[in-house]
Amino acid sequence: MSELKKAAALKASEYILDGMVVGLGTGSTAYYIIEELGRRVNEEGLNIVGVPTSTRSKEQAESLGIDVKEVHEVPYIDITVDGADEFDQDLNGIKGGGGALLFEKVVANHTNTNIWICDESKCVDTLGRFPLAIEVVPFATDLLFKEFEKKGYSPVIRPSETGRYITDSNNYIIDCHLESIENPYELAKQLDNTSGVVEHGLFLDIADIVIVASMDGIKTFTRD
Repeated sequence: MSELKKAAALKASEYILDGMVVGLGTGSTAYYIIEELGRRVNEEGLNIVGVPTSTRSKEQAESLGIDVKEVHEVPYIDITVDGADEFDQDLNGIKGGGGALLFEKVVANHTNTNIWICDESKCVDTLGRFPLAIEVVPFATDLLFKEFEKKGYSPVIRPSETGRYITDSNNYIIDCHLESIENPYELAKQLDNTSGVVEHGLFLDIADIVIVASMDGIKTFTRD
């Protein structure tokens, strides 16, 4: 799968032009676009500003010589390239497997064109096969966990080697194993209105382009 992720990243890199402000995603797929942009900066003299969506992406970009700024330091972002845990035919998706969903959504909403890069396994008919990450404040975590249990969401508090996984904003993540989300807009609205929920991994009406790599080649999907 790593070769497919890399192939999608190389295709996405073609959209990045000199002088752009570029949102840098987080995760195993976004890793490859940052690597490629770093190569272009060093070998081709590409002049870009990167806006990272996590500490990991920031450190990777800086190590490659990419000029990095915070999201509040730029008036807008031309293009953000990021991965997705899954996406459907409407180009709606679930993100958050890498734990950076809050910063990813902030950057995405500050971006003119959002590009997701994926391998073919991420394409689904109905969202929900991949666990839905919900970032929550520590104070409300156990309360929300019980509420999600009652709703049948099959929640799991994301673990780490030292206890509970902690996001870059010092919050926790509850992963809900829903299997199928029949109405993602309704669920998103419900979560948006739930006290203690900081952000959720439903990324709706955000992706403009999805680049999918398969053994048969690259396919590009665009929002109508």
